[in-house]
Amino acid sequence: MRLYDIAFVCRSKNAGPFQLTIDLMFRDRASYERVLHASSFTPEAIGRLYRVDSALVAIKPFERILTVKVVIPRRFGSGSMEDTDVYGSQQHFPLGALEIP
Repeated sequence: MRLYDIAFVCRSKNAGPFQLTIDLMFRDRASYERVLHASSFTPEAIGRLYRVDSALVAIKPFERILTVKVVIPRRFGSGSMEDTDVYGSQQHFPLGALEIP
């Protein structure tokens, strides 16, 4: 099952000019736990998806509100000539398509 099928919100946005955040929100604890503990949901896997150093990927769980925030570095600074998404709002697609066992 894809992450999009489990989370009821999957969105991305800038976290300054050099980082992106991807917010994942879940309707129930079982879905939240399933994703958070999935073998495919790791900094290494996310780093591969976004072609960034996995040491710079942060997975921040917020259990009280059944939300996970993923922070990744932008490959190119927001607004640079190489940047294709100035607001970072289209960057959740690779993570949303991640298969969760």
